Amino acid sequence: MNTQLSQTAFSEAQDLIPGGVNSPVRAFSSVGGTPIFIDKGEGGYLIDIDNNKYIDYVQSWGPLIFGHADESIQKAVIDAVKKGLSFGAPTLAETRLAKLIIDLLPSMEKIRFVSSGTEAVMSAIRLARGFTGRDDIIKFEGCYHGHSDCLLVQAGSGMITFGTPSSPGVPADFTKHTLLAKYNDIQSVKKCFADSKDIACIIIEPIAGNMGLVPADKDFLAELRQLCDENGTLLIFDEVMSGFRATLRGAEDITGTSPDLITMGKVIGGGMPVGAFGGKKEIMAMLSPEGPVYQAGTLSGNPVAMAAGLAAITKLKDKSILYGILENRAIRLLEGMSEAATKNGLAFQTDVRGSMFGFFFNDKPVKNFEDACNSDSQRFAAFHKGMLEEGIYFACSMYETGFISTATTDEMIENTIVAAKKVMAKI
Repeated sequence: MNTQLSQTAFSEAQDLIPGGVNSPVRAFSSVGGTPIFIDKGEGGYLIDIDNNKYIDYVQSWGPLIFGHADESIQKAVIDAVKKGLSFGAPTLAETRLAKLIIDLLPSMEKIRFVSSGTEAVMSAIRLARGFTGRDDIIKFEGCYHGHSDCLLVQAGSGMITFGTPSSPGVPADFTKHTLLAKYNDIQSVKKCFADSKDIACIIIEPIAGNMGLVPADKDFLAELRQLCDENGTLLIFDEVMSGFRATLRGAEDITGTSPDLITMGKVIGGGMPVGAFGGKKEIMAMLSPEGPVYQAGTLSGNPVAMAAGLAAITKLKDKSILYGILENRAIRLLEGMSEAATKNGLAFQTDVRGSMFGFFFNDKPVKNFEDACNSDSQRFAAFHKGMLEEGIYFACSMYETGFISTATTDEMIENTIVAAKKVMAKI
């Protein structure tokens, strides 16, 4: 496969942009080689600037549940753009999208839109601290909640891909209130409560997607809920990635555990930059201008992102049967890949939640960050390179989740399995 133009573009980008990319994982550092520069997306495919075509399982890291260049979402965006890009004032689209999301998520009583997942989490943490009057937070090893200072501790994919569990430039004073617990290990959480009586919130990805796909056990989430209730602590579900990806009604629908606050992003913007956080009315009432906890943003709730989000979520609501279809395709994909791995004597673990999927070159089920890190990164890198040469675009880190879209056809799945058989026979 000829990628000469991508190589030239990357060389030029490195002179102008740190590392040549605007988000570190895109640099292909953990898998080697040169990142592919994309010209356009068409349905379930990406086409690079060398005119190579790839079956895309990254889907812009999750937002594109209807694939690239979906006509209904594009039309909504174009119609919105014709009216203006941003007004810095309320619009009907904000209220309509808010109502649509609130109607679908049982624990979402009020919502505030922002411009990114990082901003959503940062604001939710501040709100939890303001509501409880406490400073400490509990996060889990391997869960990524954006790049705000207090959360860059054992932060999963974005950090561990580069072998750095936390970031320089974050003062100790910023992280001293961040208590670290082990995912799916309730004893480590209880220890945090024993060590501190000042815990404002627990934040968790109920379906972790940043150490690979690692769902939280139902019993573990139920015990977190109980601990929070016993200690006056808020439970925050970070569903920036999993929201409307795993299920139409959020992780609560499949886990049985209700959070106090939820953070969202990706799918709710239909591919446009967006974030949101929300939850119980009494907590959200603390938020300015209704309450004393300050949060603001020039482009929060901008009309273009709201239009895209309305189109995407409305379409999901009208076609909720799609979740079963997407999950079945993801299951078929991983069954085929698992068969290829077994045939070639490769240790291989998989998981699926709705349209999200993950796999590890590991001989044991992955339940937490430590398990994920014990996977075979060199084999993953070889697999990624081989699949890319076969026209299959997987995430360029073994700590990332894969995604199926409605544009991912059965034929694409079968072609991917054929490619996996070929590549696994070589690695």
